[in-house]
Amino acid sequence: MGWISPFKLNQLGMLNMNRRNVDYIARYNSRSSYPLVDNKLKTKLVVAEYDVRTPRLLQVVRQQHEISHFREMAEDLDGFAIKPAKGSGGKGITVITGRDDNDYVKASGSRVSSSHLERHLSNILAGLYSLAGTPDVAIVENLVESIPSLAKYSFQGVPDIRIVVFQGYPVMAMLRLATTASDGKANLHQGAVGVGLNIANGHSLNAVQFNRPITLHPDTGLALENLVIDDWQEMLVMASRCYEATGLGYMGVDLVVDANEGPLLLELNARPGLAIQMANGRGLLPRLRQIESLRRTHFTPEERAAFAMDTFTSKT
Repeated sequence: MGWISPFKLNQLGMLNMNRRNVDYIARYNSRSSYPLVDNKLKTKLVVAEYDVRTPRLLQVVRQQHEISHFREMAEDLDGFAIKPAKGSGGKGITVITGRDDNDYVKASGSRVSSSHLERHLSNILAGLYSLAGTPDVAIVENLVESIPSLAKYSFQGVPDIRIVVFQGYPVMAMLRLATTASDGKANLHQGAVGVGLNIANGHSLNAVQFNRPITLHPDTGLALENLVIDDWQEMLVMASRCYEATGLGYMGVDLVVDANEGPLLLELNARPGLAIQMANGRGLLPRLRQIESLRRTHFTPEERAAFAMDTFTSKT
């Protein structure tokens, strides 16, 4: 990929970081709402009131002495996820997918002991993974099992869908697929694959890794051009509901399609990245400005999702 001028990027409607921070995050996101999305436990509790499902909560560890109850709770579990409530970028998340005698098997296939997981919980409480290093809370959730139609494209990690929501309207989306480079995490900066999704129908558009176009997954070798997301409209409505739940005007909504429970919310992000534009092959600005120009906004999440599906096709 050759060099492209700022003028050309502006012509393409690409949203840059400065404009995102000033014109959208600072303008539309109240600081009072940030604690809701910067804390996964608070997010789970608030979105539940708006009929947005999340992975089942198994345990909350707030104090060091509560770690002793973890081993008993997890004794009969084959899989679960440990997360720092205030972590970001996937840091501190440990996913257990099975058991091997007394050891637990991670998504990568490596084995860890109960003592290792207890030390990890202790590190979470100490704030090792939290924003600004402040003391944190650990949450243990039910293991998410991705539907086979999507799981086969991802390498040692659950694929998720990032939807950018502006004023309650889903304006752009992408599928994120884990790779060897990303260490099984759906993080584009670490080397995950981003697949742009047509808001109109959930069909794949383009795919990128490290901001460079690709057509095949680097590990699975599967073609990425004919992907289709099931339950697409339901996912857009769920993402739209997060606007009422949080009051955030500009945010990223991360969803997964569980094999048993259907679409689930993983987390919210008040500062979503801009790589989604590369995955879609188009800029966010025209869509954001179209929402800003609406003389009368739609009242319900269902109406906003339907409007987005009708308006933001692969050509707009």
